[in-house]
Amino acid sequence: MAVLSEIPIEVWIAGVLALYMAWAIGANDVANAMGTSVGSGALTIGGAILVAAIFEFCGAFLAGGHVTDTVRKGMLDMALVGREQLIYGMLASLAAAGTLLIGATRFGLPVSTTHAIVGAIVGFGAVGIGPDAVNWGKVGQIVLSWLTSPLLAGVIAFAIFQITRSKILDTKDPIAQVRKFGPAFFFFVFFIIGLVTMFKGLKPLKLDLDFTEALIGSVILGLVGSGLGIVLIRRVQLGPEDPRHRFSRVERIFVVLQILTACAIAFAHGSNDVANSIGPLAAVAYAVQGLDLSGKAPVALWMLAIGGIGIVFGLATWGYRVMETVGKRITELTPSRGFAAQLAAATTIVLASRLGIPISTTHTLVGAVLGVGLARGINAVDLRVVGKIVASWIATLPIAAGLSIFFYFFFKGLLTP
Repeated sequence: MAVLSEIPIEVWIAGVLALYMAWAIGANDVANAMGTSVGSGALTIGGAILVAAIFEFCGAFLAGGHVTDTVRKGMLDMALVGREQLIYGMLASLAAAGTLLIGATRFGLPVSTTHAIVGAIVGFGAVGIGPDAVNWGKVGQIVLSWLTSPLLAGVIAFAIFQITRSKILDTKDPIAQVRKFGPAFFFFVFFIIGLVTMFKGLKPLKLDLDFTEALIGSVILGLVGSGLGIVLIRRVQLGPEDPRHRFSRVERIFVVLQILTACAIAFAHGSNDVANSIGPLAAVAYAVQGLDLSGKAPVALWMLAIGGIGIVFGLATWGYRVMETVGKRITELTPSRGFAAQLAAATTIVLASRLGIPISTTHTLVGAVLGVGLARGINAVDLRVVGKIVASWIATLPIAAGLSIFFYFFFKGLLTP
């Protein structure tokens, strides 16, 4: 108890707010990764929560990183930021971003966690410190990603689903075709899982794999997946065909593929976006100790645990709201369509990571779902839902900034002696 009493009040508040932020991430962001699996019927909501809980927590706790930027994405010039300003600003950012995410989740709107925390940092930085402290070039890159993320994922998803439809679903004997092309799908899924993990999921562990090594490892994993696919496809055909749905046996194969891809996205998401909740916590703990603000802040295991637990709890309590929007309200999904969307999202994450393009997982997956819907024609997409989602994306930065300004002065007044 004596040890707990020695923890500064600022760190206690930051810990509670980090848990709140992680809960909000789980409720909104994680539901994106699982929404297509639920919408297509590949997983029940309970199954999605279980799968996401395991892989999100493992990603956050095992590969969430032991150091983090004191300010996310280099949004502020740390030479202009005072110690107390950083503490108040990080508390404000957690409170503002968490509140925005919970509000969006209440209405079932998928928004970007990263954009929420960045908008909050820009808000307190511009007002609490001064406009010169904000890296406006980075803000411009993020605004540009509103277009690049969904567009790239949508094009890839459109292409994947068109190939699936022309080579398998629209043929006279889809079972024979899936036996022929199925192993190639398994190869590609495992290959992408390898690259997602090496480029995103294991990045915080500082595993120094160059592109060639990552490529070789992913090809080996792809060959293993292809062999698994051959065995699995033979076993799936033993089940009876549903007379009401001529693709029932084919879709069972895509169920497995979709779940595998969802696991990869969940692990990568947990390992990366947990920093949006524990990064500001680590920065507060760092600043309170009087250490250098310009470098990296150490992340303790208890911080990673807070992030992982909060994310899982958020998904379990409120995640169904955003899952319904992504999985059911944009367009009707089947396992093959959901698989195309998730594989496209994973592929986009890999490409963007390799090219250094800032993207949002949320925007990427929504764009992929939209691309699958457009492959069936514009009438297959609910444009009203898409319009609301895009409007929420545009509103994320300014709303987060406004809330952050309010909370900055609130915490400043509360904690200033």
